[in-house]
Amino acid sequence: MINRNLIRIRVVQLVYAWYQNTNKDLRNAEKELLFGLQKSYDLYYFLLLLIVELTDSYQNRVETKRNKFLPTEEDLHPNTHLIDNRFILQLRENRQFQKQLAERPMSWNTNEVFVKNLLDAILSSDTYKEYTAIVSPTYEEDQEFWRKTFKQFIYLNEELDDILEDECIYWNDDVEIVQTFVMKTIKKFSAEKGNDQPLLPMFKDEEDREYALKLLHHSILGEKEYRGLIEKHTEKWDFDRIAFMDLIIMQVALSEIFTFESIPTNVSLNEYIEIAKSYSTPKSGTFINGILDAIVQEIKKEKRIFKN
Repeated sequence: MINRNLIRIRVVQLVYAWYQNTNKDLRNAEKELLFGLQKSYDLYYFLLLLIVELTDSYQNRVETKRNKFLPTEEDLHPNTHLIDNRFILQLRENRQFQKQLAERPMSWNTNEVFVKNLLDAILSSDTYKEYTAIVSPTYEEDQEFWRKTFKQFIYLNEELDDILEDECIYWNDDVEIVQTFVMKTIKKFSAEKGNDQPLLPMFKDEEDREYALKLLHHSILGEKEYRGLIEKHTEKWDFDRIAFMDLIIMQVALSEIFTFESIPTNVSLNEYIEIAKSYSTPKSGTFINGILDAIVQEIKKEKRIFKN
């Protein structure tokens, strides 16, 4: 689930922080990287837990109305599609989901008002009305209801973003990426797999974990070489006045280009240009693109890079 784009962002942030700290310890930086990536993975489960929490909140609301002193006919016979939703029942009992929550407990209890308001918005939506109009929903219709609902009410929800930012400082840059993985997870669920439906692993494979650590190491340890190349190709600029974040992004980008032969150079360039657009100045993307491209062309001529 932790894709390389997220790893790149984390490494850029850590290398930037490396130069702000007086106590430079590569082992601590490595631990910080893995800890931050673990927190990103926690967010994946926290968002899955949210849709279970919404279901529980609705069930509690139904039971409260049924137990009123003078319940109405609607109170006594509510629509229970949400409670009986087979996708949610499967997710709730999922072995991997339960194991993660047991090992790393998390809860939405401190955000009850948000959950209540979000549930109100869902219940008053056309998506919910269309769902409850189905007499006997199939598994696929149960599943599709939550895919649509997540996309409509949870994905890019600004209030939710604020809550997540308060919950964990590591989640500031993760939310949109992780939310897309949650939607993919909902779509991939299959009734036939029952409680053993696989959820996304933290890393796709051991290679991605090693990529994260190796990128961090080489970005820091290769500082002299990479800074030298950058300075050589910024002769028309006052090197000391280059935005520090631009310098860090180029340093990490060169680390990837020099270290990982399996990653096409143009892929690396494009990814770091996008990071520059989000994390540095408005003109940084164009500036970094020009400098890195010049470095790559020169190094290719010297046959130090053989990638396409």
